[in-house]
Amino acid sequence: MTGLAATSIPAADLDELADTLSVAGLPTADLGEPGRAFFRFHEDTILIGFGGFEGEGADRLLRSLVVMPGRRGSGFGRAMLLLLEGEARRTGVDRLHLLTNTAAPFFRTNGYRSADRSSAPVTIAASREFTALCPALATYLVKAL
Repeated sequence: MTGLAATSIPAADLDELADTLSVAGLPTADLGEPGRAFFRFHEDTILIGFGGFEGEGADRLLRSLVVMPGRRGSGFGRAMLLLLEGEARRTGVDRLHLLTNTAAPFFRTNGYRSADRSSAPVTIAASREFTALCPALATYLVKAL
């Protein structure tokens, strides 16, 4: 896994990401909206997965972390998450927030803590993820970077 790299996905080239997220049951309706940064993770030319974040300022929403089915269970999710967190730090992010229906144990293992949705900063709580795309029962997690 030493050759894992992240490449930024231009806003006009989100089809592969959208297809992968759709298969994984993750939201795709707002991928092309402003304020989002998505990345393609690869080892040499082999696609490993996708992930990104949205928003501006110190609090941002972690979005769409997905490992390709044939690559799961090999530590790539953690490696991708570390790369995303590093990129977030470089862009001035202090805290990453996320909603998940299925991956709370993974994120908790990687330092994310449960929080009450009512405690989310206004910019996070106003996102489409919070207001429309993720059900009210989704687990809300936060990590200070």
